[in-house]
Amino acid sequence: MQKRLGPDARNEALATLAGWRAVEGREAIAKRYVFRDFSEAFGFMTRVALLAETMNHHPEWTNIYKTVDVTLTTHDAGGLTELDVRLARAMDALTA
Repeated sequence: MQKRLGPDARNEALATLAGWRAVEGREAIAKRYVFRDFSEAFGFMTRVALLAETMNHHPEWTNIYKTVDVTLTTHDAGGLTELDVRLARAMDALTA
């Protein structure tokens, strides 16, 4: 099982993740991705889904047309872990 990040480690990780924010009332991080169109948004979600399967770590997300809202937390650990930070970085890399 993954170990939850302490407050200092959470803040440090969040400072290195462009566009990600702490979720109020939860030990989670979130980001909104906006693409050119639905096809591009869905392609991003497909790539992330394949990556998430290999990591055995799955995002909470919604897709409305060209917008994908993502929340990351590790449910088994009860909060934010290094796994969430790794997935956030990987998701950002897919949009670079």
